[in-house]
Amino acid sequence: MKLFSSVGEFFALDIGTTAVRVIQLRAAGDRWHLVKYGTAPVDIKVSTSDAPEDQRRLGDVITNLIGQTGITARNVVVGIPSAKTFVTVVDLPDLPMQELTSTIKYQAEQFIPMQIDEVKLDWSTLGRSLRDPTKIEVLLASVSNKFSENRLDMVEGLGLNVVALEPDSLALVRSLVPASSKDAYVIVDFGDFSTDIVLVLADAPRLIRSIPVGMQTLIKSAMQNLNIDANQATQFILKFGLYPDRLEGQILKSLDATLEQFASEVSKSAKFFQSRYPNIPLRSILLSGYTLSIPAFGEYLASKTGMPTAAGNAWGNVDFSANLQDQLQQLAPQFAVVVGLAERTI
Repeated sequence: MKLFSSVGEFFALDIGTTAVRVIQLRAAGDRWHLVKYGTAPVDIKVSTSDAPEDQRRLGDVITNLIGQTGITARNVVVGIPSAKTFVTVVDLPDLPMQELTSTIKYQAEQFIPMQIDEVKLDWSTLGRSLRDPTKIEVLLASVSNKFSENRLDMVEGLGLNVVALEPDSLALVRSLVPASSKDAYVIVDFGDFSTDIVLVLADAPRLIRSIPVGMQTLIKSAMQNLNIDANQATQFILKFGLYPDRLEGQILKSLDATLEQFASEVSKSAKFFQSRYPNIPLRSILLSGYTLSIPAFGEYLASKTGMPTAAGNAWGNVDFSANLQDQLQQLAPQFAVVVGLAERTI
């Protein structure tokens, strides 16, 4: 099954660490119309467990959510966490499609960190290489057979037909970057346990990284440095954020070492991109996930990286009823992946 393929009417499923999200969109010209959507909380211990009983519980959450939203489509596109995938962009000779396919098949192992018979591999051409006009840029995506098959078994065991698996990082680009954009952006999607950093040029990913820093990392730092429990740490971070004058700056100080390292990784990613594309400036950092829920996160990251930040809008390409505006805006920080999955075209 190809990572990039899809057929017919479908809905999107994002199985996160703390919530499950579903959405169905309908194409409306060059935009999308919202049909159905919903989210349901899930225990972290359940979502991250391979135990059969926990997989059953996770399946129950998904089934109940689909029923509550009224989604009737059986075809589904499922996201794959970036930490479980390897995605890279390589320069290859500009060959006829049949020859390019053979080249990738026989040379893939030098580009991915696993044995070729242990992964599902797919690829897509991005166009002429900006570094060497005799070559083209090719996006390679791989996921381990073990993870993909377990996820397939669990979702298809619910009576659904999985028509595509797609890395979360690719979905983020589709939902957050303006359609037909020619600019370059950094996407920072701050999750529970990890953060996706995606460098984008002309609405296509050029560098994708997943680093093991997320909301749970910040919570642990606050707990250790302020001697408070997890609930208090979460409340303080979400209420006072990274403002240096809130709560006498204690929250920011407790998170400083972790945040410094995080900002450094974003800067390193930007420098790598600009070493590959030296004549293309990065327009801004598009924020997603908890970066939009933690006060002053954007200001902090801008000050550390020297790049302007902007809130990514998961609903930028989607039309919906005006009476849903407030509710959908509240959901936007956590819906970028599932919206991007649903915005796939055949």
